[in-house]
Amino acid sequence: MAEEMKKENPVPEEELDETAGAPEQETAGEAVETPETEEAPEAAEEEASEPRAKGFFGKGKKEPKKDQGQLLAEAADKYLRLAAEYDNYRKRTAKEKENAWSEAKAQTVAAFLPVYDNLERALRQETADEAYKKGVEMTMKGLQDALTNLGVEVIPALGETFDPNRHNAVMHCDDPEAGENTIVEVFQQGFLCGEKVIRFSMVKVAN
Repeated sequence: MAEEMKKENPVPEEELDETAGAPEQETAGEAVETPETEEAPEAAEEEASEPRAKGFFGKGKKEPKKDQGQLLAEAADKYLRLAAEYDNYRKRTAKEKENAWSEAKAQTVAAFLPVYDNLERALRQETADEAYKKGVEMTMKGLQDALTNLGVEVIPALGETFDPNRHNAVMHCDDPEAGENTIVEVFQQGFLCGEKVIRFSMVKVAN
């Protein structure tokens, strides 16, 4: 009977090989895993120490804290820079304000110069009305005082040497009694405020 059962249900040779070799593989696996378990603590220590090394020497390095002397020096430097910038701003705004005031004053004075010219012509006219003449003189004196208070001055011209920065020569003549480039006649009075010329003097130059 036993021989007949074996013939009816034969066991494959592959299963016999696998079942026979299983114990040997388990023992081999245990032999291989044993060294890895012994080296695991050292690898864990290396992995644990690696982030600390990168944090100290690598890109994640923190800058050392500055001492109180360095902080005070940086604060003083920032203060000096800020003070210098503010001083430059103050000087620049003061200069711009002064230039704006001078320009506005020059334009205002220039608007009144035709009145000055008319009063000057009126004074050169002969008249028998003393009251009229006195009124024109007083008006001219008031205008001249107002211009003086504003810092406006008449440009010296008659008898002076011609200066192209202040005089405008519209005529030329030969005069043996006058010196070279001497102004012998003034057609229109010139004015200046400080160093700024409001109007050039219109003159005749000799020689």
